[in-house]
Amino acid sequence: MKPAGSAFSFSSLPRLGAAILAGNSVKGMAGPVLIIMILGMMILPLPPFLLDLLFTFNIALSVMVLLVSMYTMKALDFAAFPTVLLFSTLLRLSLNVASTRVVLLEGHTGPDAAGKVIEAFGHFLVGGNFAVGIVVFVILVVINFMVITKGAGRIAEVGARFTLDAMPGKQMAIDADLNAGLIGEDVARKRRAEVAQEADFYGSMDGASKFVRGDAVAGLLIMVINVVGGLIVGVAQHGLDISVAAKNYTLLTIGDGLVAQIPALVISTAAGVIVSRVTTDEDVGQQLMGQLFSNPQVLFLTAGIIGLMGLVPGMPHVAFLIIAGGLVYLGRRLLQKTAAAEYAAKAPPPSAAAAEPADASWDDVALVDPLGLEVGYRLISLVDRSQNGELLGRIKSIRKKFAQDIGFLVPVVHIRDNLELKPNSYVITLKGVEIANGEAWPGQWMAINPGQVSATLPGVQTVDPAFGLPAVWIESHMREQAQIYGYTVVDASTVIATHLNHLIHAHSAELLGRQEVQQLLDRVGKDAPKLIEDLVPKLLSLTTLQKVLQNLLDESVSIRDMRTILDVLLEHGAAVSDATELTSLVRLALGRAITQLLFPGNGELQVIGLDSSLDRVLLQALSNGSGLEPGLADSLLAQTQAAITRQEQFGLAPVLVVQHPLRVLLARFLRRSLPQLKVLSHAEIPDTRTIKVTATIGGKA
Repeated sequence: MKPAGSAFSFSSLPRLGAAILAGNSVKGMAGPVLIIMILGMMILPLPPFLLDLLFTFNIALSVMVLLVSMYTMKALDFAAFPTVLLFSTLLRLSLNVASTRVVLLEGHTGPDAAGKVIEAFGHFLVGGNFAVGIVVFVILVVINFMVITKGAGRIAEVGARFTLDAMPGKQMAIDADLNAGLIGEDVARKRRAEVAQEADFYGSMDGASKFVRGDAVAGLLIMVINVVGGLIVGVAQHGLDISVAAKNYTLLTIGDGLVAQIPALVISTAAGVIVSRVTTDEDVGQQLMGQLFSNPQVLFLTAGIIGLMGLVPGMPHVAFLIIAGGLVYLGRRLLQKTAAAEYAAKAPPPSAAAAEPADASWDDVALVDPLGLEVGYRLISLVDRSQNGELLGRIKSIRKKFAQDIGFLVPVVHIRDNLELKPNSYVITLKGVEIANGEAWPGQWMAINPGQVSATLPGVQTVDPAFGLPAVWIESHMREQAQIYGYTVVDASTVIATHLNHLIHAHSAELLGRQEVQQLLDRVGKDAPKLIEDLVPKLLSLTTLQKVLQNLLDESVSIRDMRTILDVLLEHGAAVSDATELTSLVRLALGRAITQLLFPGNGELQVIGLDSSLDRVLLQALSNGSGLEPGLADSLLAQTQAAITRQEQFGLAPVLVVQHPLRVLLARFLRRSLPQLKVLSHAEIPDTRTIKVTATIGGKA
């Protein structure tokens, strides 16, 4: 019966409990409950049955940890392992304390005084012989302490050192992928976090391995203390004969030690598996089966050696010959499987029935693809959707990033295989014409030298196709070493994607066709329909607008701010019809964005300037319409190249600032020979930015 005015009833308790259990509070209580249980075992006396349950739980936990470590694909998949190692060690030590208390208090009553588990390990596993038990226990401790724990600790120590050394190279690779548009900011943030977590993990494993080593030492000391203490308690307090006391307490101590050391050995093995594996897409079992039993020649040779050893007089012939026969059987099965796969690959496809040729139609007219990528047959796996080709996803990311940064969507990249190319070659085409080519090696990594590496690497020397930097193709196992040396390491699909991204930016003006311009207008028209209606085609033609946008893209100016561009064209379109003049007016309106792109932040603009005498000569040539004299043109090119070199030596951007009337003339003249140079006019730079001329063109050389 619910009291009046009360909002609570006992019938709501089951629902409340279910809600609590459904949340994350249960998981959050696991740690505190385990700590309380460990402390309780150290302080409170436990009955033998409860000791049996806890020892069984300890064995099950160790087996579970080992299996999880074997089925993980990479170390970070089991990032909680150092903490698990600590808690499992504390659990074993607390069980040792609890069992020692029971052994010393009740050991005089018989071999089952501390529970059935300790009795089973003390009698069944060592046959009730305490001398054998001591030997087995010492051997287990030596294996755990001297072999597994020491080796795993050394691997963790070296892994932590190399992981920390490789962090700068990995960060550079992430930044390179981000700048190339291959990944987004969220993916980059996630990969940076993984790099930091990897360093933390190996650092924690380096320290956690000391827990297991200390546990092994503690196991030896606890055994000695239990035997000596048991003899004293049994003889002095319970009046047992010294031989009976030695047998009872020693067997109980051996059982107690074995039931703790076997899980410790399993946990140490799990630690070794975690830190010694090489990260791949396979777990440990798949790696062992795929690499140890993948070569039939190895199986046949091993079978021959074992078979010969089995024929030696005095050898156990049956055992050796059985193993040799099994290896021969596995080798033959592997050969048959390989031959069947090769036959299936070489078999011609079933021929279709001969059909009567149809008349030609407009469907037979093959249009030229705006963007194309042709690959050799060894690169097909990178672009094959059925083989999870990484390059397809990277190309999608490139188009999306380009649209976000530049302001329009480039056409779809049509990919096809070309058997006339070399197996590892690829060709990038623009409107059916080859504009670049290169080579990539699937399964290998390109180590790019940014100019400050500490050592050389063995491999196939090459050049980064996107930026022309010296590089070398290396095997997968040398990737981390290359990052430590300071190389930027990328895989084959990233090499092709970066090259394609560089070319898309370089040829963005050619990729902006009338269809793309119309789609841009349709996109802006959704938010500002009146602006589009008043401009195109009433004031300007679509062709003129396309030419203005192409002029901007030719000088690497983003057209994302279409509203500003269209506002300027609407303001001046009635009086100015020339696309070049309209482009200059648009650049004035976009000046702040252009300056910000070249000089991020609000700092000083350290630029290249013109000498006053050269400035006057160029203005006079512009006003006369006579153009540049050959001698003046050659001198201008040479001095500009020298100024760019000085800028690059000091890490400054190659930007030339001139008077507004000269900007178009110099930009056109210098663009072909010096594409890295950007030409700004004083009118395009906001009044809030300070200019400092660090190199001058003209005057006395």
